[in-house]
Parts: sequence; structure tokens; C-alpha cells
Amino acid sequence: MTTPSDRALLRWYDRHRRVLPWRVLPGETADPYRVWLSEIMLQQTTVAAVKPYYARFLAAFPTIDALARAGEADVFAAWAGLGYYSRARNLHACAKLVAARGGFPDTIAGLEALPGIGPYTARAVAAIAFGAPVVPVDGNVERVAARLFA
Repeated sequence: MTTPSDRALLRWYDRHRRVLPWRVLPGETADPYRVWLSEIMLQQTTVAAVKPYYARFLAAFPTIDALARAGEADVFAAWAGLGYYSRARNLHACAKLVAARGGFPDTIAGLEALPGIGPYTARAVAAIAFGAPVVPVDGNVERVAARLFA
């Protein structure tokens, strides 16, 4: 059941949402790889900066298996300029584990056990890719909640 505030927020989102390459349209199924990749890239990095890297990265590594098979130097070359290179190192390590296991775990605990995935990223991937009833809370969510309940 939704409250008037819920409905108002959802209507606002329908009118004002940004179209981003990692977001799926209503009725489409999100790819956990693409969700995870975008969430990692967006850590401490603006959407404007991430967009071209996301496209180039997917062109080089279109699947989790392709990323897992890549050499570290190739991963770092694709990441070059995006900063925070520990993200690239963890991304590659995570891809190897996920590929070896046959896919991403669909639980928060399973996701948090992977390299480079913390509480926020685990919840974002679980909610977006697997439809888990969780809310990933970051500064943006805190701002919206503060305005709703002010």
C-alpha cells in the first residue's frame, strides 16, 4: 500500500527521471552485470564523467565473462582516467569470482561477500537487478527523505 507521499514521489520520478545508459525502461529486466558496473563506476564519480567510460568499458568487456577473462592491464587501460584504481582492481577480482560461480548471487549477504561490494552497492544491485525489497541509502536518498518528512 502506498501513501500519498509515495505516489507523489513516483509521479515526480516518472516526469523527471534521467535517461541513463545503465537504467532499463519499465517492464525490462536489468542485467546484474550492467547494474553492478554502473554502481562501481558511480562511486565518488559524477554521472557525466561515467557515461563515456561505461560505454567504452562495455564495448571492451560486454559480459562478466569477458571481464573475468581480460588481463589486468586491459582492465586498467579501460579504467584509465576514471580514478580510484582500487575500484578497477576489485571489479576485476569480483568478475573472476562471479564468472567462476556462474553468476551474481541474488542476496545482500552474497553480494557483500564479493570484492569491492559494500552495503550500498549490494542493496542497489539486489533492488535493481533482482527486485529485492530493499532501499540503498546514499546522500541523494537521505536528501529526498529529509524533504518528504520535513
